[in-house]
Amino acid sequence: MVSSRFQEVIETVEALPPDDQELLVEIVRKRLVEQRRAQLAADIAEARNAYQCGEVRRGTVADLMEELAG
Repeated sequence: MVSSRFQEVIETVEALPPDDQELLVEIVRKRLVEQRRAQLAADIAEARNAYQCGEVRRGTVADLMEELAG
């Protein structure tokens, strides 16, 4: 179910001229890409830190299965 606030935003966007709607879509798309990049960079930094702290180990699937069985 779409929230009433979301519906208000949709109606506001629909009231804009088509060129402005396209510009808004492009702005939102670019901001989403930037947010994803920032989240990915944070995830990578966290993984690197975990690896440097010895919280992550490397190995094969067979190594993992052996460790889980033992």
